[in-house]
Amino acid sequence: MDKQIVELQTRLAFQENTILELSDVLARQQREIAALTTKLDLVQQQVIELMQIEPGGREAEPPPPHY
Repeated sequence: MDKQIVELQTRLAFQENTILELSDVLARQQREIAALTTKLDLVQQQVIELMQIEPGGREAEPPPPHY
């Protein structure tokens, strides 16, 4: 019986360690996702701004009324 208890305690210790490691990885991934989301928002804004500028460097003009 004591051998079974020791084995269960050992398994529990390994599981607790695994849970802590997974929690750390998850927290790191959440930080990375937040940073990447911020960068993506910036890139999207830059693309929108670039699309509004014509190749000659002038602001895009709206099409004429008869267009």
